Amino acid sequence: MAVWKSTVAAFFAASVSFHALAQTGAAEPAPQQALQEQVELTADNAYVLENENTVVAEGNVTVRYRDRVLTADTLTYNRDTGRVRARGNVTILEPDGTQRYAEEIETSADLSDGYAVGFSMRTPQGETAAANSAIRRSDSYNQLDRAIFTACELCDEKTTPTWAIRARKAVLNEETGMYSYRDAVFELAGVPIIYLPYFAHPDPKAERRSGFLIPTVGSSSKTGPLYQQPYYWAISDYQDLVIAPIIYTKVNPLLELDYRKRFYSGDINANFSFTNEQFFDGDGETFGDQEWRGHLFADGKFQINENWRWGFGIEESTDDLYTERYDIEGENDKRGLYTNQPRVLLSQLYTQGQSRNWYADGSLLTFDNLRLTGASEDAIGDVLPLAHAQKDFELGQFGYASIGASAAFLERAAGPDSRRLSASAEWSTTKIIPGGLVFEPFANARYDNYDIEDFPLTGDSDSISRGVGSLGAKMSMPFYRPGQTVDILIEPIVMAAVSTSSPNDEPLPIEDSLYFELDTSTLFNANAQAGYDLYEGDQKIAAGLSATARWKSGISLSGIVGRRWRSEADPAFDVASNLDGTVSDWLAGLSVDFNGPFSFDTQVRLDDDTLELNRIDTAFELNTDRVRASAVYYQIDESVSRSGLAQEGILLYSEVNITDNYLLLYELRREFEQQIDIRHSFGIGYQDDCSRFELIYERTERLNQELGPSESILFRFALATIGELGTRNFD
Repeated sequence: MAVWKSTVAAFFAASVSFHALAQTGAAEPAPQQALQEQVELTADNAYVLENENTVVAEGNVTVRYRDRVLTADTLTYNRDTGRVRARGNVTILEPDGTQRYAEEIETSADLSDGYAVGFSMRTPQGETAAANSAIRRSDSYNQLDRAIFTACELCDEKTTPTWAIRARKAVLNEETGMYSYRDAVFELAGVPIIYLPYFAHPDPKAERRSGFLIPTVGSSSKTGPLYQQPYYWAISDYQDLVIAPIIYTKVNPLLELDYRKRFYSGDINANFSFTNEQFFDGDGETFGDQEWRGHLFADGKFQINENWRWGFGIEESTDDLYTERYDIEGENDKRGLYTNQPRVLLSQLYTQGQSRNWYADGSLLTFDNLRLTGASEDAIGDVLPLAHAQKDFELGQFGYASIGASAAFLERAAGPDSRRLSASAEWSTTKIIPGGLVFEPFANARYDNYDIEDFPLTGDSDSISRGVGSLGAKMSMPFYRPGQTVDILIEPIVMAAVSTSSPNDEPLPIEDSLYFELDTSTLFNANAQAGYDLYEGDQKIAAGLSATARWKSGISLSGIVGRRWRSEADPAFDVASNLDGTVSDWLAGLSVDFNGPFSFDTQVRLDDDTLELNRIDTAFELNTDRVRASAVYYQIDESVSRSGLAQEGILLYSEVNITDNYLLLYELRREFEQQIDIRHSFGIGYQDDCSRFELIYERTERLNQELGPSESILFRFALATIGELGTRNFD
């Protein structure tokens, strides 16, 4: 076949123009404009049928117009109608990377509209659509007859996608960014699952818009089978609302709302739900009065200026078990400067400022302990306010210094009220002494003033002041040995300090230091006790040894061991704090990192007399091509437990790929001393490039008032470009 490859763009554009000039509205384009609107055609053979005023191109036809490219076996162009017809292996490559295929098409000269037979398309996001015929209008509207759509990659070896939607009629509106279907059938692995008279979902690259979201379908032993249908309302460019009613079979419906709004200086988020129902137990049996019940979780943060911002967090619930009865998520999310404890609601209003050398914050905090009722709940203090401020100074060769202030005002409905004001100053520097000794002298001082009311040890009210401080130094001698395969660093560390004698003799309420425990992270601090209400005084020495080995392959191993001594025992410290008596338990830590696939970390506390294990906290992670797993094991001896009871448990999650697509899932949260599974689940899953399916059996043996053990079978799946069904919270 004769090869006729020529830049016939000038001839083709001048003779046919492909309606390009009509878009400009100019009768005679300027030369530069005409050049920009030219169409380039290459083919093995091309000729003109003068009688029919038609241009014909045959063999390896390629047409380029702007950023759009058409290829075909043959092509004809009618000068009178401005229509192009292409036959045989037709392909159109769009500017955004979308590829369209057909056996035959007829289109306008700029390839923006027309019809196609034997049509298919693929988007850059991996979506695929095919149809017996297709009509494209207005450069944005595509109508398909007898269509199939999937986001799964298809190849010669895999002609049946994991999931697909077949429809009598489908429309892709590129202007609105929506796919819509009539008489649609959802298929899994080619098997019809559900028929939908009408179904729609957005194009992944489309802007947000109002409409129904993927529903949630499930079952709970407390509420029975349920159906939740969210509706997304795009109120404006800067705010939206999700309205999500839930219908249950055992209890009355619930309405959940999620609201977001962005301002020029910040944003707010709110999650709210309410229902009118009685209490019910773990089996869905109702009791008590029918009342309006609900919850509100909200937060917001706003920038005041370059250095300051303010914000708030709200956590409220009408009932202690409301969030657990209805499986409301987000109870322990952080909504401000401070994070709450499990089953404790925290509301806060705060402001925060920071620059290179200063920091300040102030907060108002209120608590609602969902585990307590009556007098016990009244004894929980609200902090009105809590404030901190610190300014740092660089002193050049003399090191660093800082001054700070703190305030905490606690009020209770029943019990002591306290107001504390503190001012502090610190100084430290680092010197390298000849021979390699690292010498870090330090000094700190603090003044505390307390006003106390209704405290049993002081009577109705009292004012107490104290001054505390420490002077000392931390010294270490690093020994470094580089090697061909491994580098080793060994560093003995000693800290010695002289502090205020007997700083805890005054009868002060202990508010912020109740749950502290000395570990390797605070072993070498001058004041090992965190918080303000307790202070570690007298003379003390901490000594230990740290070692690190780093292999050239990236593997590293590090460990530390040490203990602490004091000149005097302080009865203010209990055994659990590890600061009781004159000597602490032995503390040790070990970390191993295999540069990606495996890491291990453990902290142990050994009895100072017998070296028996008093506490161990161990965590490991495994991440390979086939296995992802994480585990945490803990054990606390009753002799150092604050509750006086031994504690032992494990938290385990694993995901094992049996093949490239099939996997096993396992999760365990077990408390060994109580012999209960807080959560125990296992299941199977399937995943590929366009979907993930999980079938999970789950059981929990946790008891919380009238909510008891339960079990369930969960089905969860996610589809690329469409969304996710299912939840991890059904029980």
